[in-house]
Amino acid sequence: MKTIIFGAGSDLGVHIDGAHLGPIQLMNDLQSFYKGESMQFAQDDNIIKSRNLSDRRKNEYDVEKINTNIYKSMLEKTKEDYFPILIGGDCSVCIPSALACAKQNTDIGIIWINSHANYNTFSSTVTGNLHGLALASINGYNQEMTVYHDGKLIQTSKTVIVGARNIDPGEKEVLKYSGVTVFTTEDIQEKGVEAVMEEAFKIAGYKVKGIHISYSLDILDPDVSTGFSVPEFDGISEDEAMKINDLIIKHMKEVLSYDLVEFNPLRDINRKTEQIALNLLAQIIRAAENKGRFQKTIY
Repeated sequence: MKTIIFGAGSDLGVHIDGAHLGPIQLMNDLQSFYKGESMQFAQDDNIIKSRNLSDRRKNEYDVEKINTNIYKSMLEKTKEDYFPILIGGDCSVCIPSALACAKQNTDIGIIWINSHANYNTFSSTVTGNLHGLALASINGYNQEMTVYHDGKLIQTSKTVIVGARNIDPGEKEVLKYSGVTVFTTEDIQEKGVEAVMEEAFKIAGYKVKGIHISYSLDILDPDVSTGFSVPEFDGISEDEAMKINDLIIKHMKEVLSYDLVEFNPLRDINRKTEQIALNLLAQIIRAAENKGRFQKTIY
């Protein structure tokens, strides 16, 4: 199957700088073996980025601008039967990626692999970092951030969060009644990676056309690697991170698109996170290129 990589070089969704450099570095690294098509998006160098934590709508216009461009380009390529892989950037760039997949396929599920729920609204956010509103936007709770999308949003009942361990009080309140399934890192420790991921695929894949995967590197414990903007302790190991990817590949016939986000090279030590990211991407690229046309399993 044809693959295409989108470099989404934006860190406008977080007050910490550096994640916009992640796609550039990773895409340069991939040149040694990836010969497929790629597109790069970068935030405007002339933008004066707001880092004001009291501003609940920081950089809203500029996030919308780059996300609109990503969305239109991804939608065009998915119509041409490419398998899209998006490299971010902070989690705000996952919004157009997931919604382009939803627009093309109508009914899809999503597995959100992340140390954060990213389920704030403009009224509940404490920091105003728009990456913290990403999944809630994909589910329709922040439609001001999805004005470029005129298709169906992803249902909360087909939304699964894996690895969350720092959920804001406002997020907990919204999630409580949302229908979203949340597996924490504690669940991973108790049940094991395989049990959690198999359940995630059953929920997200129930009577849908396929699943969008959004994988944030901050699911890793900062004692393992440090190359992300907002680290959270009590995360998963490198082996567990690779096992999650193995299980995604096991279900590759159901996977429609894949994000790998939140790599911040300015915070990486000894290029450890970079190497993990490259290993994850190499696995997914090979699996996507070998995917072919399968009949997906309907749970």
